[in-house]
Amino acid sequence: MADTRIVFVAFAIEDQGQRNLLKGQSNHPRMPYEFIDMSVKNPYDSGWKEKVRTRIRRSHGVIALVSKNSLTSSGQKWEIQCAKEEGKPLLGVWAYSLDRTNLAGVHTVPWTDANIAAFIGSL
Repeated sequence: MADTRIVFVAFAIEDQGQRNLLKGQSNHPRMPYEFIDMSVKNPYDSGWKEKVRTRIRRSHGVIALVSKNSLTSSGQKWEIQCAKEEGKPLLGVWAYSLDRTNLAGVHTVPWTDANIAAFIGSL
């Protein structure tokens, strides 16, 4: 069995339902991994930022759920920037099949088991 991989999930609060679906996939036996996230109401709290940075540091990689909501989510933008600053592998996954929003500097792929498993397997 492979080592457990910890994956931080960055998402806009409006996409919490999609994050819950992604988290549910972690129960699938194809590969052991754990998702962690830090949902917040106030992304400007410095204490929150330090907690998130600590969690990103201890993760093996970061998946960003990308949607039109990502464009206005200051918390998610900060999480993505933090992941880059910490040198963590980052993969964008489109949260919805009909939403192909692009975030500058984030390689984004369709949400498929194969794409997610390949990323986690590379960590």
